Amino acid sequence: MRSTSNTIRTRSTVKAAATVLAGALALSLTACGSDDDKSGGDETTGTKASGDAPTLPKLDGTTLEVAAVWTGPEQANFKKVLAEFEKRTGAKVTFVPAQDPIINFLGSKIAGGQPPDVAMLPQPGAIKQAVDKKWAKPLGPEALKELQKNYSQGWQDIGKVGSEQYGVYYKAANKSLIWYNAKVFENAGASEPKTWDELLSTAQTVYDSGVTPFSIPGADGWPLTDWFENVYLSQAGPEKYDQLARHEIKWTDPSVKEALTTLAQIWGKKDYVAGGADGALQTQFPNAVTQTFTGGDQPKAAMVYEGDFVQVNIAQTDAKVGTDAKVFPFPKVGDTAPVVSGGDAAVILKDSQGAQALATFLASPDAAEIQAKLGGYLSPNKNVDPAAYPNDVQRRIAEALVAAGDDFRFDMSDQAPQAFGGTPGKGEWKDLQDFLKNPTDVAGIQAKLESDAAAAYGN
Repeated sequence: MRSTSNTIRTRSTVKAAATVLAGALALSLTACGSDDDKSGGDETTGTKASGDAPTLPKLDGTTLEVAAVWTGPEQANFKKVLAEFEKRTGAKVTFVPAQDPIINFLGSKIAGGQPPDVAMLPQPGAIKQAVDKKWAKPLGPEALKELQKNYSQGWQDIGKVGSEQYGVYYKAANKSLIWYNAKVFENAGASEPKTWDELLSTAQTVYDSGVTPFSIPGADGWPLTDWFENVYLSQAGPEKYDQLARHEIKWTDPSVKEALTTLAQIWGKKDYVAGGADGALQTQFPNAVTQTFTGGDQPKAAMVYEGDFVQVNIAQTDAKVGTDAKVFPFPKVGDTAPVVSGGDAAVILKDSQGAQALATFLASPDAAEIQAKLGGYLSPNKNVDPAAYPNDVQRRIAEALVAAGDDFRFDMSDQAPQAFGGTPGKGEWKDLQDFLKNPTDVAGIQAKLESDAAAAYGN
């Protein structure tokens, strides 16, 4: 896999980023609203919103298609961003629902002669595949200008293949968070843990109060990879994390054994997991969240691990983020707390004035602020007004991500070839589902992970 300079970090910089995150989550910030109208513009030379928003061309008569795997509220909220682009340019944009793995979906569309103009790709590995297949088109000067103005170098780098910029990371995720039912914690007398041992102690306290500690969406493989990555980054350190992400060390390495053994302290204790392993393997991500925040003070689980985007699903319950649903940083397993991020990048597949204009718009604060106000969304764009986020919890998470600058690690499975790190029922997703089912077989799962990784990486 391609290695970019931003992934080579020292232990001290990752520690600094983790400190920023933990500190930001601990602070109370006062929200300040902004109702500026950003839709006015010049009818003849293009449309420019207030402030530093990009000038966009008039695109009357232009039709564009944007493909993404987003569903539900996430899709609905993104469509509102596209609607604003339509308003400013006169273009007509259609959202095309895609399936995982999106590379396979795009391959079938391209083979049929109907590729979308822009695709939102959820993995750097997918961007590289799109470039290797000669599907992806480089960003033009206007999109590059907007990207360079609004993004740290690290977020620019993970959208590059070689020296060419292909991706605009429109959406990010802070994937080092554990959300909890505040009423359950209060009833149990439990406190927010800062270390893995404290997490185990908190889980026991919650269990003793009569509530199952964890909700784990085992039906979806990707949250299981996120669990592993947070434990591995904190325990093995950033250098080994980078090496494993590039398959420069094998999955049979002792550091992987240690991380899996640590995970088994939770995954292997059936009373700690809602429904046990069998129940977890039938629980999809949205349900894993909602079952944590429904049922009053007797929900199916007290805690659910996942990123900031969990708020979209919490919003489907009666729980209020910041009051009923609270969050703490993923506890440190080793010397430092982990800071793992993910994201979705806009990549142009059909080069045109309209597609380049859309990429430019998605690189701007204006586009991000529309979706930020709707919740369940995090932007790596450093010029997004924090007041755009709808609550203090989301605002603190966003500010922490931006403050971390380049000092983060991108989701390891998203850096891998999609056959290993991004395909339902295969590779790492399937192997960790098997491990959730039988957490005693550490050596067997290591061997399977290494076999699948070697086949996907070609080494």
